[in-house]
Amino acid sequence: MSSSPRVKAADRDWGHDESGCTVLHVDMDAFYASLEVARHPELRGRPVIVGTGPRSVVSAASYEARRFGVNSAMPTSRARRLCPEGVFLPVDMTYYRSMSRIAMEEILGTVTDAVEQVSVDEAYIDASGALLRWGRPTAIGAWIRRTVAERLSVTCSVGVASNKLIAKLASTMAKPDGMLLVPRDRRAEFIGMMPLRSVPGIGPALERRLNVWGVHQVSDLAAMDGDGLLRATGSQAAARTLALMAAGDDDRPVVAHRLAKSIGAERTFVRDTRDADAVLGLLRRCCDEVASTLRHRGLAARTISVKLRLPDLHYSTRSLTLDSPTDMATTLYRHATALLRAMLNAGTGPTLPTALRLAGISVSGLSAAASTAIQPSLDDLDNPGEAGHDSGGAASRRGGTIRGNGPANIGYGDGTDRDMRMRDAEKALDQVRNRYGGDSVRLGL
Repeated sequence: MSSSPRVKAADRDWGHDESGCTVLHVDMDAFYASLEVARHPELRGRPVIVGTGPRSVVSAASYEARRFGVNSAMPTSRARRLCPEGVFLPVDMTYYRSMSRIAMEEILGTVTDAVEQVSVDEAYIDASGALLRWGRPTAIGAWIRRTVAERLSVTCSVGVASNKLIAKLASTMAKPDGMLLVPRDRRAEFIGMMPLRSVPGIGPALERRLNVWGVHQVSDLAAMDGDGLLRATGSQAAARTLALMAAGDDDRPVVAHRLAKSIGAERTFVRDTRDADAVLGLLRRCCDEVASTLRHRGLAARTISVKLRLPDLHYSTRSLTLDSPTDMATTLYRHATALLRAMLNAGTGPTLPTALRLAGISVSGLSAAASTAIQPSLDDLDNPGEAGHDSGGAASRRGGTIRGNGPANIGYGDGTDRDMRMRDAEKALDQVRNRYGGDSVRLGL
């Protein structure tokens, strides 16, 4: 999903010289909302907003909803005021990721292996190695748009250019459901029309500093000399980077199969709660979602973190490193519950000592599952209720091993055979979700 400002005048014919334009940026249009309409055709034409709950934010809004002023990251409560007739739907990340995988692997991956996925709904591709087969970059873009529509029943926009910066801006200008080619020798003219916030690295603070110097759009930036840029930015490196980008130059390569640094899931409660069952149930769903994502991406995780938000809006986190990487929800949940109870100094009763506003987990220390030994350690086999190595956190500073109680004892501790059976069961659930949606079935951990 692109957050770059749109310039209507830039969505025009810039010429048809495709030489050197081997970078494509593919961006799905209102992806989550469009997918919901695809599986609920009766919603077509209505304002669809993904995100529910008085404390949640909008994850996606259809173009019909955007006409009311609804945008991503807006509080859902405000979206309801702006668009009371909107259809508000819960987030179903398992479903969205399964459709994303089809788009990235089965569609873009058909064109070339040089695919850099940067989010669930956008990617760059380097088409230089595919031109012998496809002929022209725009032919690739047209095929991608047509195939995404046929396979997923959603639309996407494609930017075709000589580098990543211009390709991304071109796809944004082409939205929705369009394709824009910016020839290599028109790139400076094209980016010169853009506001400053279109340039990566220019945030609100730098934009204000540049405005003081009379710089309000990229063409003003391109007109500044090196000394002026240095004084305005205060950094030689920043000045050099901005000068290059203001001329439409970007030497960043398309990096295929970039490994994610972390994967997480979190939810905000409708009301602050001390109900242990409600919190554990939420953590269970988060573990299930994260584990499913790990398996979809062919990854395993070594470190798990639990994140809590308290009623006073302060965050608390605590992490532990496992003895063996995992991609299993059962394993994640066992360690997550142990962490939770240690963070709150909680026993096994039905009420937590502290109310919570939000809870969730994330995993890091990721590696390719195919080349990683995923198995229970000897400690796990002997002590099924014992977690890995605690790395401390904001809420608790107690070192050493955390021993779980109650639900935290759930795990694969009977041995390798049981572990493999649980993994097979979780993979079977993945197949059901891919076909019937992410909320169709859940693992009873």
